[in-house]
Amino acid sequence: MKILYGVQGTGNGHSARARAMAYALKERNVDVDFLFSGREESKYFSMEAFGDYQTRQGLTFVTEQGRINYVKTAFNNNILKLHKEVKELDLSAYDLVVNDFEPISAWAAKLQKVPCIGISHQNAFRFDVPKKGESWLDQSIIKNFAPADFLIGLHWYHFGQPILPPIVHTNHHHNVAKEAFVLVYLPFESAEDITALLLRFMNQKFICYHPDINDEQVMENIHLKPLSHSNFQRDLHKCQGVIANGGFELPSESLILGKKLLLKPLSGQFEQESNVATLETLGLANSMDHLDPTAVRTWLDEQDTESVNYPDVAGHIADWLLEGDWEVQEGLWKSLWDKVDFPSHAVIHD
Repeated sequence: MKILYGVQGTGNGHSARARAMAYALKERNVDVDFLFSGREESKYFSMEAFGDYQTRQGLTFVTEQGRINYVKTAFNNNILKLHKEVKELDLSAYDLVVNDFEPISAWAAKLQKVPCIGISHQNAFRFDVPKKGESWLDQSIIKNFAPADFLIGLHWYHFGQPILPPIVHTNHHHNVAKEAFVLVYLPFESAEDITALLLRFMNQKFICYHPDINDEQVMENIHLKPLSHSNFQRDLHKCQGVIANGGFELPSESLILGKKLLLKPLSGQFEQESNVATLETLGLANSMDHLDPTAVRTWLDEQDTESVNYPDVAGHIADWLLEGDWEVQEGLWKSLWDKVDFPSHAVIHD
């Protein structure tokens, strides 16, 4: 079996999830090519797991000061170029397309009648799970952005729906001593606004990764670092807690490592707002609507949390892919949720 794996390149969560799948498929000697879109080619980093990957322009969202700018998003996306990229993608060498919310490979598979399996957190929102601020446009994007023949949604809890736990690529069995710092990753906020917030807490050390930082630098109690998957993972294991936006993958990694979470969703992005509201409802995170020093101070004073035990979802999906009976998913999701163990403080209603 030869697979083309399409990955949405906006943000780093899709790449982190695809990295876990890349290792799982490699362990099973599956022939996989990766295609990324939605980000400038020069902006990808720590891509060793993906071999000789391809990139396309695709579609992306423009953010400014922690909000989606829909006007600039519309003007910066070239629909004609997207149509051309879809038409020019030849899938004749592939038996299957696996897709993580990437439009070019998904639409090419649909047009060329190549089987396509969509694996993403976005697919969970096709089901009856908690949603906040969802509009008809949001639901239309979820359904049409990256169509697939077979859909797998990922979420922190099943909510009685046929979805799977998160795919997490971090070694949660790797025990390292915690250090007295908080890890900060808020890529949609300006570095200046982040440092202005963190400088209010001179007795607390922060390590902050940001796409606008090119070289390591120290500013009072803040250690600023450029993006690096390996360095970020090292600091994620060591930190006491994480301040982040409302994506899916980093909170998932933090939960499995037992890191307390303070999340600031990207304003106007229903997925992030829904994610943060969901984790608060489950008792697994705190939130703030803006870079709020009061919320940070309250969160810093809170006790450490317990970890959520999620199983090796990537490995189970890889085995399921190889079995080839893709219409049958019930055994997959039931067996995985039976392996999940939530901490005592979580608010879970079976």
